[in-house]
Amino acid sequence: MNFVEKIPEIAPLFEGSNYIDVKTIEGNTSLRQFVASMLSYYPWWVLLLYRIRSVLVKILGLVEQQAPEVLPHLQAANVSFAVGDLVTFFTVRLAKEKQYWVGETPEDKHLSAYFGVFVEPLAVNRNRFHVATIVHYKHWTGPVYFNIIRPFHHLVVSRMMRAGVADC
Repeated sequence: MNFVEKIPEIAPLFEGSNYIDVKTIEGNTSLRQFVASMLSYYPWWVLLLYRIRSVLVKILGLVEQQAPEVLPHLQAANVSFAVGDLVTFFTVRLAKEKQYWVGETPEDKHLSAYFGVFVEPLAVNRNRFHVATIVHYKHWTGPVYFNIIRPFHHLVVSRMMRAGVADC
């Protein structure tokens, strides 16, 4: 996490957080393409996990987010870096071209979560991507919900990262 901690703009998101996870992967791709490929990763088993999640959401009385009619297949050019814009279901909170992109999950009563990608240049066209998940609990249902989904979160994020570098 050292690389991510050195980015001063991200420090406010770490303050008071209950959970931080940073995973890394290397690839020959740009930040825009990496984010686009990650957020376009929807194999059948991820869709199944979302269906199971909807049951958990109902049990805990959380806000159920509307599933999209069509699953997005983002192109690099469609990844916005403008704060406040939507990229799939994430709202862009921090972004700096060729350096980082941070999105926030939709508003909910149990927790707030940020998903960030930070680029560490290694060589010409070679980057190390640091993918961070930052969670802030807001209600007793936050840690209950997150601890149930945490094992799946690790699996999904790792596979999304592989998809992010798969075409390079």
